[in-house]
Amino acid sequence: MAQKVLMKGNEAIGEAAIQAGCQCFFGYPITPQTEVAAYMSKKMPKIGRVFLQAESEVAAINMVYGAAGTGVRCMTSSSSPGISLKAEGVSYIAGAELPCVIINIVRGGPGLGSIQPAQSDYFQATKGLGHGDYNMPVYAPSSIQEMVDLIQDAFDVADEYRTPVMVMGDGMLGQMMEPVEFKERQRRELPEKTWAANGLGDRKEHNVINSLYLQSEDLERHNIKLQKKYAAIKENEVKYELYNIDSTCDLIMVSYGTTSRICKNVIKTAEEKGVKLGLIRPITLWPFPAEAFDKTIDLTKHGYISVEMSAGQMVEDVRLSVNGRKPVEFYGRTGGMVPTPEEILNKVMEIVGGEK
Repeated sequence: MAQKVLMKGNEAIGEAAIQAGCQCFFGYPITPQTEVAAYMSKKMPKIGRVFLQAESEVAAINMVYGAAGTGVRCMTSSSSPGISLKAEGVSYIAGAELPCVIINIVRGGPGLGSIQPAQSDYFQATKGLGHGDYNMPVYAPSSIQEMVDLIQDAFDVADEYRTPVMVMGDGMLGQMMEPVEFKERQRRELPEKTWAANGLGDRKEHNVINSLYLQSEDLERHNIKLQKKYAAIKENEVKYELYNIDSTCDLIMVSYGTTSRICKNVIKTAEEKGVKLGLIRPITLWPFPAEAFDKTIDLTKHGYISVEMSAGQMVEDVRLSVNGRKPVEFYGRTGGMVPTPEEILNKVMEIVGGEK
């Protein structure tokens, strides 16, 4: 059994990526994820792998494009404004069908905002980071251990589907420390990277990495191919947790990441007041776990409440999934403010009635 070690979230990300076989890291410092790059800068050269601090976020994502095109596992990390700068490159990577992992440790916004934790990049991550008809899997860990595990999954999913994959945490997860275990994990059986531009070898023609299609008919065929891939990801890669929904609840909360941890505390406090709450915790933000609402729709008296560190973004997917069958409420803090258990409980009590 592997020994647990106390690590800061950002550093655990770096170690998880190394153990998952990441060969190249390209990044640029921005709070609150700078320790990811700092960790990789120390460790990667010592084991014969590539660390390069790019001159900008734009340069970093295009370096990822180049490295991914050769078939090696590669990663970049940033925080909200930096991810915005990478958006064009991510779209190119998706169009070229290249596997890579992108870390976003979210901070408050818009603009430069603050360095405090937030979840206000949900739209950016799940509704199309960059231009064109594409999606990418987005994982939302709620603990450092889960972040470690999901990073290893992310590299496998990226390789299996030839797609960029995002692991999206927040400033709190990046900066906090928890014990983590780097376990030997069963890897997926992955296809050989016969598409990689890594020399002629035994091939008669060089592989070419490209996302440019000058003929509309060709581009449409490519888009249809991509949409089939995204449908397969929706079918096979949805992850979520149902918590305390073994029987009918007064209300079911929906929350992810750090906020979901706070909601679990609210569940305990509400129980003392005779109110039964449940929690749907999306682990994949895309694909969104709509099936979790089909499973729980008859197990909630007062519907659902989406609890977020945003002005209200995931709540739209909650409403789409519920599809008018039950009420959907929202509670959020924004700008880097973290909701307290007391605030959430007060909102819950307004909905279900009873003593605050």
